[in-house]
Amino acid sequence: MSFESPDVFLCVDNLEKSFGGVRALKGLSFTVTPGIIKAVIGPNGAGKTTLFNVITGIFPPTAGSISLYGEAINGRKSQEIARMGVSRTFQNVELFNGMTVLENVMVGRHVRSRAGIFSTGLRLLRMRREERQIRKSALEYLEFVGLEHRAEELAGNLPLGEQKLLEVARALATEPKMLLLDEPAGGLNTRETEELAGLIFRIKELAITVVLVEHDMNLVMDISEEILVMNFGEKIAEGKPRQIKNDPLVIQAYLGEELDYSDL
Repeated sequence: MSFESPDVFLCVDNLEKSFGGVRALKGLSFTVTPGIIKAVIGPNGAGKTTLFNVITGIFPPTAGSISLYGEAINGRKSQEIARMGVSRTFQNVELFNGMTVLENVMVGRHVRSRAGIFSTGLRLLRMRREERQIRKSALEYLEFVGLEHRAEELAGNLPLGEQKLLEVARALATEPKMLLLDEPAGGLNTRETEELAGLIFRIKELAITVVLVEHDMNLVMDISEEILVMNFGEKIAEGKPRQIKNDPLVIQAYLGEELDYSDL
């Protein structure tokens, strides 16, 4: 893997994604520089989650290109993209509910596992040593998000706010360079949203680039350094929060949505 440019981490160029006759993404282009918090906003159906799915290899692009530090990731599998440094959470929480909180994070940590199939099958010394290290690292990530006291509980028994934190911990366990958060504040109350904002700032301090899809405009305006606005699969605006707040195309795109327009 050869990262050539220090100025751009993610480059999306003329990206298209179609499902049958429906064009979910239409010629979308933007970049993400390392170390920032960038929000992706837009009305329901704008294509935001589809964008995340294409970036992370869940869906192949119909046309266009995606690159990380100049290296194309089109057509790569999700696991390979994760090893390259991209991790994510989901709009609808995706956990192994029958596993413990700790085991869920350990699953994420296994992306960085080095023990081969032969070692794992025979439970050789190297594998056992690595498993202990994975458990130790998983506990550290749980502590980072404030869930270490829940380590041995079943993930399915956690309230929604803590399930979202667990997803973040599992994503961090892959040691990402960029973390994609899909509606992390969805369903959270005011206190939980404020705590989430603090967590995102702490993630940035780890030199992890954060890109989030979010409908909570207060959160977006409070933490984002750049904002990309989508509508019907297209980019309609991109810039600093102050620019986006006063962009007439952005305000027009949200007409009919249940939003506080003063936050835009």
